[in-house]
Amino acid sequence: MNHLNSIILEGNVVRQAELSEPSKGFKVCKFPLAVNRFLKSDDGNGTEEVSFFDIEAYGKVAEYCEKYTTKGRGVRVVGRLKQNRWKDSEGKNFSKVFVVAEHLEYKPNFKKDDSQKEDDASSQESSNEKEKELTVF
Repeated sequence: MNHLNSIILEGNVVRQAELSEPSKGFKVCKFPLAVNRFLKSDDGNGTEEVSFFDIEAYGKVAEYCEKYTTKGRGVRVVGRLKQNRWKDSEGKNFSKVFVVAEHLEYKPNFKKDDSQKEDDASSQESSNEKEKELTVF
């Protein structure tokens, strides 16, 4: 019986995604994700907590990931945690935990064209509506 191992993260891409092919036909895409959390401290002041997560995607998801995962873009990652363990040459144990993305949802990119006039805002809104949230399975 498999135990539950599921995680959902939503944040911004820290660095451009990198695609590699460690073995023929097996593609891996890696990128770091920053997730912000806003909370109030005991004295009532607002504070921000930022966590960084390493994300990996495999196969077709990796191909889409490389194409659409750009620095600064908002993304929701649904996946699972994975732990790699190894020993160095001296026999010392090491481990690393990262997120394997099984599903990605990208927030729309809203690009502002500086050459457009402000009274063209309605036409810009309609072009933004054309770019919908991209979902990758």
